[in-house]
Formats: sequence, C-alpha cells, structure tokens
Amino acid sequence: MLCSSCEKGVRKCGRNNPADTKSVKREGEEVTQCSPDLASRGGSVLTFHNICYHVKMKTGFLCCQKTANKEVLRDVNGIMRPGLNAILGPTGSGKSSLLDILAARKDPHGLSGDILINGAPQPANFKCTSGYVVQDDVVMGTLTVRENLKFSAALRLPKSVKEQEKNERVNQIIKELGLSKVADSKVGTQFTRGVSGGERKRTNIGMELITDPAILFLDEPTTGLDASTANAVLLMAKQGKTIIFSIHQPRYSIFRLFDNMTLLAVGRVLYHGPTQHAIEYFQSIGYECEPYNNPADFFLDIINGDSTAVAMSKTDETNTGMKTRSTEECTDYDKTLAEKLAEKYSNSVYYQETKAVLENISLGNKKKTKAVFRQITYANSFLHQLKWVSKRTFKNLVGNPQASIAQLCVTAFLGLVVGAIFFGLKEDSSGLQNRVGAMFFLTTNQCFSSISAIELFVVEKKIFIHEYISGYYRTSAYFISKLMADLIPMRTIPSIIFTCIIYFMLGKYVEAFFTMMFTLMMVSYTATSMALAIAAGQSVVAVANLLMTITFVFMIIFSGLLVNLTSIMSWLSWLKYFSIPRYGMTALQINELTDLNFCSSSNDTNLISNDNYRQLSRWCTGNEYLKNQGIDVSSWGLWQNHLALACMTVIFLTIAYLKLHFMKKFS
Repeated sequence: MLCSSCEKGVRKCGRNNPADTKSVKREGEEVTQCSPDLASRGGSVLTFHNICYHVKMKTGFLCCQKTANKEVLRDVNGIMRPGLNAILGPTGSGKSSLLDILAARKDPHGLSGDILINGAPQPANFKCTSGYVVQDDVVMGTLTVRENLKFSAALRLPKSVKEQEKNERVNQIIKELGLSKVADSKVGTQFTRGVSGGERKRTNIGMELITDPAILFLDEPTTGLDASTANAVLLMAKQGKTIIFSIHQPRYSIFRLFDNMTLLAVGRVLYHGPTQHAIEYFQSIGYECEPYNNPADFFLDIINGDSTAVAMSKTDETNTGMKTRSTEECTDYDKTLAEKLAEKYSNSVYYQETKAVLENISLGNKKKTKAVFRQITYANSFLHQLKWVSKRTFKNLVGNPQASIAQLCVTAFLGLVVGAIFFGLKEDSSGLQNRVGAMFFLTTNQCFSSISAIELFVVEKKIFIHEYISGYYRTSAYFISKLMADLIPMRTIPSIIFTCIIYFMLGKYVEAFFTMMFTLMMVSYTATSMALAIAAGQSVVAVANLLMTITFVFMIIFSGLLVNLTSIMSWLSWLKYFSIPRYGMTALQINELTDLNFCSSSNDTNLISNDNYRQLSRWCTGNEYLKNQGIDVSSWGLWQNHLALACMTVIFLTIAYLKLHFMKKFS
C-alpha cells in the first residue's frame, strides 16, 4: 500500500497509523493518503489555491500609450510538502512569477487566490521568516564567506541569541555547506578573484539558512554552475526542509532528486504531483518518453511541440479520421497545445486528488493574503542595524580601495597642477581675474567630483532590495550608513587635501583658510546629496550620470562668472537660486576679495592689454567688484550662502531617502 502524499510505502514513510491516513482510489489501486497536518512534521506544508495573476502592459509612445492586461498565471493550485519541490517550464511560462508569489515577494496588484502555511493563512511577515535565494548572487564580494554569514546572523537573529550562539550557528552552516576551506576567503568582486561559483552560491544559501527557515525558496539555483556543483547545491539545500525552486532544464542526475514537480506553460498547470509519476501520467495521455531521454527535456519538448511523442500523437489523430489541415491550422494547433494539456490535467485523477486535499485544508481559512504581503518585521533595533550595516559598509570601502585611493590621488595631483597654474597671485588686475577664475574652477571641480556618488545606491540596488525585503534592516539604517561611509572619507577628506594644497600655493592668508575649506566642503556635500537624490531608485548608472551632467551645466551658467547675474531678465533670474556653484563661488569671493586693493601697482597700465583686463581694471578694490556683481559683502552676505547650501543638502537628502523608501521593491 502506498502513501499518496509522499508516494512511499506507508511503513517506509513512517505514517502507518490508521488514524493518520485515509484510503483513496486511484486508477483501480487503493492508496493510503496521509493527513495534511502530519505531512508537515518534517517541515512546513505550503498550499496555494486558485492563484491568478495579471499585469498591466503599456504599449506605444508617451502621447498615445495603450494599457493591456496580460495573464501570467491562471487557476494554479498545488501542495508543496517537505522535500525538493521543482517548478519547471519553458521561458515565459510563469514559473518565476509563481515562485515570487508563493514567497510573498510579488506585487499584490493583479493577484488573487489564497496561500496557506500548514493550513493557516500566510503570516504577515512570511517573507522575513522564510528563506529566499535569488538567481543573481547578492553577497558582498569584498567580505569573506564567514563575514557575510556573520552579518546575516547579526541582523536576522534576535538579540536574545547570545554572540557565542550566533558564532556557533555560523560555524555549523559553514561545515554543513562544505565551506570550511574557503570560510576566511573573500567572496570576490569584478576586480578581485574570490571563491568559485558553487561556493558563492552556497554562501547565498547559507545566509538564508542562518534563521533555520521551515521553507526555502530558490530562483534558478543551478544557473551558471556545472552539473556536479549544481547537484551538490541542491543536496546541501535540502536538509529536511520544504524547498521550493524554479528550474529551466535540469539534467537527469538533478531531476531524479525532485520529490514533487509542477510543470507550467503559458501560466497554466500541466502537471502537479510526485516526480516519479509524471512520465506515467504523460504516457496515459498519449506521450511516451523514449529510452535514454531525459524526462525534463521530454516534458519541455511536449510543451514546445517538437517532441517525437508529439509528432506521433499528431499522426495518430490524423489516422483516426482527422482531415488534412492547412499550415495555418497546424500553427493554431501548436498554439493551443499547452492549453489542451492543461485541460487534460484538470480532468485527471491527479488534479482531483490535489483539489480534494486543498478543499479539506482550506475549510475555515478563506482569508485573503495579498493585503499583508508588504509587512516587514525586524529582529533587532535601529541602532543595532545601523552599527552592523555601517561596519559592513566601511569594510567594503577598505576592501575595495580602488575608487577611494584613486580619488585621493587625483585630488592631490589636480591640486598641484592648479596651484602651479595660479601660483603666487598678485594684487593687480591680472590677480583679480586669476582669483575669480581659480574660485570658479574650485567650485566647479567640487561639483563634478561628486558625480561618483551616483554609484552609491545604484551598484548595490539588488543587494539592498533583497536584504530589505528579508528584514535585515530598515531603509533609514541603510541610508545613514551609506552617507557616513561616503560623506566622511570620500567628500570631506578630498576637500581638506584640495584646500591645503591650493590655498597656500595661491599666496593666501591663513585667516581665510578655514572659511574656504568649509565652503568647499559644503559645496561638495550639496552636490553629493543632489547626486544621491537623482540616482536613488535608478537601475542604470549612465542615466543618472547624464542627468547629473546636464543639471550641473545649467547651474554653472548661473554661477556668476559666465554671465553677470544682475543683467539677466527677471523671468529667468530666479534660476540662480538653484545653482550650487553660485553659492559656493559667492562665499569664496566674499572671503577672498573683501578689502583687497588691485590698483596699488604702478605697472597696472602695462598689464591691461585686452578687453577682459580693461573690464576688470575699472574696479580698484574687491568690494567694488563684488558690488558690481550684486554680492552683499556683509557677514550675513557670506554665511547666507552656507545656510542655503545646508538647506539644499537637507532637501536633496530627504528626496533621496523618500525615493529609496518608496522605491518599488517587489517584482
């Protein structure tokens, strides 16, 4: 006698208590079916009822866009028990969408149906308590395998778990996944060589196993791995849990590990049940697998219509009395093949059995689940999250020093070059022009140097989305930690170095040094915050880079050098208040030009040889030049620029945070 839930002998599966089983007739054979609650003794049982999913697709240009509803999944039902549950199907079949829906990581708009865990509604924080391994690796490459696992343990295990217990859990995961030899090796980035692809994938799985989830989801876990490594990864992941994963076309050595299989095509279920019964089922509807053929290839060939079994089936239909069809009719036949297979499955005994079990489980649990999909819960406080995310961010900065060291070197070199060009400024008409030109270059350089900040959120977007949804940390903790890691080492230190080199090479006075340094730092902070506001939520660095460049070009026009701001028409003059370089350059000019006399040299007349010098020679003092530019030389006139830069910084950072917080995090 067989158990229809686990397809093993009753004695073999350990469920031979008559009270725990019930008899079911299947094709003339009496089988014993385990009770749903007992199927979960080795792990959780996930059931999904009448899952339908539609998305809105926009076509056409902006002026005449049309919206159409696309059906991704239709009436999908099934049971995922402890063991390996594979979701197979060709490209576009909806297997990844189904996986995301079961894991509560799909946008609930357009979604209907119920998902139950052990017969109860899916918990509100299910996405945080289950494990989900994405197809693309989302581990920090500059950290070691052990450090990545420790990061997961520190943020996903509650503070009630002692540090020693967390370390023991990490060591246990490393041992179970066979990562002992590479535990203290860096995972690797595009610049540095690290562990192998299989070890990287196992590190991903280990980060999800830290919390010992009852259900583990994997999206294409064998992608990019050789056959033996892929085989090992699935065996490592099993460990008596309920494993649900999507896979495209596995080889037989992997296919034979599957306990349960769900076959999808065009969003419809073609088969759902024990893997070892799949071939038998398709044979019963007229498709016979050839000897030595991989069953996974056989199933996909049936769906695609290029299998020998499909060709034989068509021939049989023709021989039994079907008339010869035209080429167009044959195409229609191929298009509806998947739907016909879905109808045959819905009339099969396998579907009827699954439906009966689902109806039995869902009694009294009609509550919809899509309303709670977005709830995120955290195991630790904000300060604990901030501590660990900041720690990882600084480790990442130190472990990948190419960008930071390069920026410091370029800053020092540029400072020396500019200092040499403007070396030893004199108090004459040429000195006035050189001073204004030097201050224009300083503010412009600070702005364009901040463009590198656009990569701060774009490069790690996938890691942030995955860790945020999984409940690692709050958006605010991630945002503040990234600011601390970028503003302090990447913006403050270069500004100090740049000021120290240039200021004294230009022959300045010590009294104005700190004002100049503070001004350049504020310009850098404001430009960086604007870069973050533009780049937050973007997926492509090039787009953010283009937007930043265009914005800075328009700001430079209103900086005060290229055009006299007092001469601009009133309906355009308001744009100057949005120019970051203008505030920086105005503050620098007040700081450097106030009370300077440019007519004291007797050789002034010999230096005035072109229109620019004649224009500048009209002003003997810096105060006269500033007055002509419409600049207030009072103390408030100086510090109001810093206040404006501070306000713009706060506004831009607020925009960046809100964009990050409300960014679409569900697929």
